[in-house]
Amino acid sequence: MRKTVVLNVVGLSPGLLGPHTPLLSAWARKGKLATIDAVTPAVTCTAQATYFTGVYPDAHGIVANGWYFAGECEVKFWRQSNKLVTAPKLWDRARAIDPTFTCANCFGWYNMYSSVDYSVTPRPMYPADGRKLPDIYTHPTTLRNDLQARLGTFPLFNFWGPATSIKSSRWIADSAKFVDQSYNPTLSLVYLPHLDYNLQRLGPDDPAIAKDLAGVDAVCGDLLAHFQAQGARIVVLSEYGITAVSRPIHLNRVLRERGLIAVREELGRELLDAGASAAFAVADHQIAHIYVNDPSRIDEVRVLLENTPGVERVLGPDGKKKLHLDHARSGDLIAIADPDAWFTYYYWLDDTRAPDFARTVDIHRKPGYDPVELFLDPTLRMPKAKIGLKLAKKMLGFRYLMDVIPLDATLVKGSHGRPTDSAADGPLVITNAPDLLGSDSIPAGDVCGLILDHLFRN
Repeated sequence: MRKTVVLNVVGLSPGLLGPHTPLLSAWARKGKLATIDAVTPAVTCTAQATYFTGVYPDAHGIVANGWYFAGECEVKFWRQSNKLVTAPKLWDRARAIDPTFTCANCFGWYNMYSSVDYSVTPRPMYPADGRKLPDIYTHPTTLRNDLQARLGTFPLFNFWGPATSIKSSRWIADSAKFVDQSYNPTLSLVYLPHLDYNLQRLGPDDPAIAKDLAGVDAVCGDLLAHFQAQGARIVVLSEYGITAVSRPIHLNRVLRERGLIAVREELGRELLDAGASAAFAVADHQIAHIYVNDPSRIDEVRVLLENTPGVERVLGPDGKKKLHLDHARSGDLIAIADPDAWFTYYYWLDDTRAPDFARTVDIHRKPGYDPVELFLDPTLRMPKAKIGLKLAKKMLGFRYLMDVIPLDATLVKGSHGRPTDSAADGPLVITNAPDLLGSDSIPAGDVCGLILDHLFRN
């Protein structure tokens, strides 16, 4: 059994390797690089579940970053329990081969209550006064205090939202080194999200991406040096590539204008009433699950979607089977966007009626993924002063609403989820054990076996 490390550099694609990534590029030249045929949808939770089980969504059940929980009539995103992944995990398979095997998962998704030996994952505190406080969840529980005593509080607001920065990826990298030094796990899984931010904000062709590439290259270089000194086999991979987009598509508004969406009015604002809607879309980047509560209208919904500009195709039962998305959690239909388009969750027709959480960073309350959370509202006068005042209320224990997020989806310039048209724009895998990577391209479902080979093949 060989010590192995997997660095998940989110958003890294072959086309981004170059002069701004000298350490990763040099390391790739010494080893071997292959492209990955991404799972659909090519989004965080689905990709990681596929990599860490070796099967696809129709078997592991993670059909997107979130879906409609039909028994509760609620849309839920970014759940954290590993019990939602309904297939045997990589680390359980490795432990069955060698009972001395141990695994550390640093910030991979579905990291709570899993059977890894050591886990670290974001878990904010939500006091009753409405505040959101940075924190983490760990196993063993003592690791939580040990890490934050050594590294400081996890920089949650640099992990997602308008203030995202390299600081969060550096913290995660340092936590992985701390866990390695403390426990010496056989397999370390390390999630580094930094490239995800500006690639979505600005698009992959913006000159400012050079700084982000250099930043994540430095973080990776530090980890490569740490683990190479121990003779570890190292795999660098990504979940998806991010490509340029220019068109937000509001599927729920299309459905609402046809009378298919039901809303509930609360305090003059509108909330999506999924259980009462004839049909609604759960948008996740460039794919959307369409749940049709009124089966008699499914053909109407399909035709409506197929004729919506920005929708490349709509999957029914046969299409879902072909892409391994034939699962009870999936929508009755699945829409896939054109290459330059992406799907919003927006369902209101008047911004003055948008729910209060729409203008905040609130990944759990929104019934869909919202990359506009990466932006400060450009129409705000003196935004820093406004944020400072709200933070003062927070420090004093008052309830507050950090309503600084715009409702202008055209700000988003990069997205992912659909299969990329070019392998150079998609996910990759690089290894310093080139003999274990026999092809220049591998299916996403083969990544699990590749990691097991790094652990157990000579």
